[in-house]
Amino acid sequence: MTEVRLTAWVRGHVQGVGFRWWTRARALELGLAGWARNTQDGRVEVVAQGPEKSCAMLLELLRSGRTPGRVDGVVERWSETKGSVEGFVER
Repeated sequence: MTEVRLTAWVRGHVQGVGFRWWTRARALELGLAGWARNTQDGRVEVVAQGPEKSCAMLLELLRSGRTPGRVDGVVERWSETKGSVEGFVER
């Protein structure tokens, strides 16, 4: 099973609506480690590491239209895992 790192930038009405909490809950259900944090330009940055299939499922959920708030778009970057990341936190 290939381990990967997904970085996703989510734009729309995603700050102040429970989006990071929701993302953390989904990531933990999928067994992923990482974080979700608000950016100064109004987006949420999601960084998740773990099995490629689980990261792809999280990305699908971010784009599902079933998130808190409103997602207008998601840009993703895939890369190799970096360091040891444990748990999933809201930053």
